[in-house]
Amino acid sequence: MINILAQLLGYFAFIFLAISLWVNNDIKFRWINSLGSLSFVFYGILIQAFPIVLTNGVLLAINIYFLFKIYRRQEKFDLVEFRNDAALVPKFLSFYKKDIDAYFPGFAMGEEEKEIRFVVLRDVVVANLFVATVNSNGDAFVKINYTVPKYRDYKVGRFLFDEGKEFLHNKGIKRIIYTQVHNPQHERFLKVMGFRKERFEAADCYMKNI
Repeated sequence: MINILAQLLGYFAFIFLAISLWVNNDIKFRWINSLGSLSFVFYGILIQAFPIVLTNGVLLAINIYFLFKIYRRQEKFDLVEFRNDAALVPKFLSFYKKDIDAYFPGFAMGEEEKEIRFVVLRDVVVANLFVATVNSNGDAFVKINYTVPKYRDYKVGRFLFDEGKEFLHNKGIKRIIYTQVHNPQHERFLKVMGFRKERFEAADCYMKNI
């Protein structure tokens, strides 16, 4: 029984460590890598291989240290509006095109007068691109709200929908609406951000009052 449990822990540890090398988000890497190290610690205890316990115990401590630093780190967020002819935007859209198509397929910059367009800066780095069409009732229909993979730790969303409320209110926005959600990860993000699935004009949409 102990041998079977040890083998299972060894396989789990291998899987966690392998997956951690594939993710491109610092927080996800640290959490998944920590699970791998923790599994190896128990594996080492079961087979009485204390060098494995020591090595992975140290790695686990390092991961916990960096996770603590990540969660305690104070970052600077800001909103910067742009026009549809801004030179940076086409380069951004081109660079992340494949990933954008997985979340907002078919998106293209328009020239509508009632559009709101801005980027979210995170420590002066473009972390998010937001474009929505706003009607006279204060409904903002999102065309794109794309966060680059590196920054998908919900901090951009919390900044946008919490600290950014005043900015959105000043633009006449009372409610944010997603008429279509194409990606399960994006759907999970919306639920975490407090969006609710409701009927709107005979269709299911995700909405949030701000």
